Amino acid sequence: MTTTRHDLRRPAPPAPRAAWRVPSSWPQALIYAGAVAVLLLWWHGTRSVTGLDGWLTEAGRVTGLMAGYGCAVLLALMARIPALERGVGTDRLARWHAMGGRYTVCLACAHALLIIWGYAVTSRTDVVHQTVSIVFDYPEMIKGTLGFLLLVGVGVTSARAARRRLRYETWHYLHFATYLAIYLAFWHQLADGAQFAGTTWAKAAWYALYGGVGLVLVWFRFVMPVVRGLRHGLRVAAVHAEAPGVVSIYMTGRHLDELRARPGQFFRWRFLAPGLWWAANPYSLSEPVRGGRLRITVKAAGDHSAALFRLRPGTRVWAEGPYGGFTGARPHHDRALLLAGGVGITPLRTLFETLPGDVVLLYKARRPEDLALRDELDAIAAARGARVYYFVSEPAGYALPLTGEALHSLVPDVRHRDVYLCGPPGMTGAALAALKQAGVRRRHIRHESFEF
Repeated sequence: MTTTRHDLRRPAPPAPRAAWRVPSSWPQALIYAGAVAVLLLWWHGTRSVTGLDGWLTEAGRVTGLMAGYGCAVLLALMARIPALERGVGTDRLARWHAMGGRYTVCLACAHALLIIWGYAVTSRTDVVHQTVSIVFDYPEMIKGTLGFLLLVGVGVTSARAARRRLRYETWHYLHFATYLAIYLAFWHQLADGAQFAGTTWAKAAWYALYGGVGLVLVWFRFVMPVVRGLRHGLRVAAVHAEAPGVVSIYMTGRHLDELRARPGQFFRWRFLAPGLWWAANPYSLSEPVRGGRLRITVKAAGDHSAALFRLRPGTRVWAEGPYGGFTGARPHHDRALLLAGGVGITPLRTLFETLPGDVVLLYKARRPEDLALRDELDAIAAARGARVYYFVSEPAGYALPLTGEALHSLVPDVRHRDVYLCGPPGMTGAALAALKQAGVRRRHIRHESFEF
């Protein structure tokens, strides 16, 4: 396929000074340490366990405590703490959040069933009568029951099979019910939890846990976006078509160097326009920050992204970030392979321009006209002496089979390169398998997914 040469309009700015990032092992160690502390809290408040009713009841109490702790962890993981997002990576945090959500819902269900069963054995009654008694006779139990039902409902709608049938906007709204569920369950735990009865320090610790997480959540998800929105004064400058169903949105603002955005990172963008202001959606920068300008490149994949095509110059924008560990920091090799599929080219375009050393880009799309930003990629390749290969599914004969053999034939030294991968789920899954076949170590592959 032919390559057109272009000169870049401006040289890429130097990489911003690296911001502090939390090592990825620290959050896991902290989560496990907190779980041990919760188990010790249960142990300290439990004198003895005897009989079937005792074992059932205590099992219900410990699962309830762990479910409560799990709720706090879920909120912390999605608080958008910049150092955590950079050090762990947004995609990994999202996976931890999803896995933790499943555990938390299962623990909450086990807590409810075991407590009811244990109390029924103690009272020598059936579980139906015991359920009615617990819900209506115990303090804060109506709140606790509503919180439990909301939590289970959010868990059901977050299951993969359910998410596929929901629009992102619908799922996003339903997920807000988690905050109400956790709020209701919190007061139920303090009022009915045996470990908190008459134990001031235990209550203080629980207040500190939830209060600390709540402050972090409010600060990074609500206060900071407003502060930065006022500070940087971002506005839409232009909307430019790049390919069928793909546009670039140019934004200008003040003090953008303070954002310290690195190539490959993304922001959550909130466009203050009718129908868009309520949602902050993630889009990667599609060029390095240049002076007072930012750019994202978006494909119409839903109601929100399609509405961005109609943005008018002058629209106010709030940007949360930068987020993500999909950058050139801490490389393993002095060479890199970039694998892009469709609009996944957006973060890779910035890396193609800025990564040092020998860089090869493989870009897959469905049709030739779907190869967004191609002129810029050709210009970068010419300016730095890099290689870029384009592959399309239509017409036949120009596709790239994602196999280890195919990758090795194009890039013989693929095993000795850092690999950056971004594209739709099917493509990235096949690419990961092909890279494994080609002998690339998993820790040398950087990949971030923005699926909800």
